[in-house]
Amino acid sequence: MAHPISADMVSAIYSYTALGVSVIVAAAGLGSAIGWGLICAKTLEGLSRQPEMRPVLMANMFIFAGLMESFPFIILAFAMWFLFANPFIGALQTALGALT
Repeated sequence: MAHPISADMVSAIYSYTALGVSVIVAAAGLGSAIGWGLICAKTLEGLSRQPEMRPVLMANMFIFAGLMESFPFIILAFAMWFLFANPFIGALQTALGALT
């Protein structure tokens, strides 16, 4: 006897996925903002201690800021994958298929 996938199961999976994705995206944005703040603060601290190191410190700041800026976009790509190509629906079908 095959277990039908009900609309309640699918809507629960989509709602829990949306909740998880919103938490993930919020955490990525917050982490990026904190990272930007720390990078800029430490660069300014280094500039105040050794002003002659300005070119090196500014280059390092922009390299690390670019890396920090790419992190939320990578997380956003994973979030869109979870939302629009939801792998949990296929996992539900496989799990219910294994029960029969």
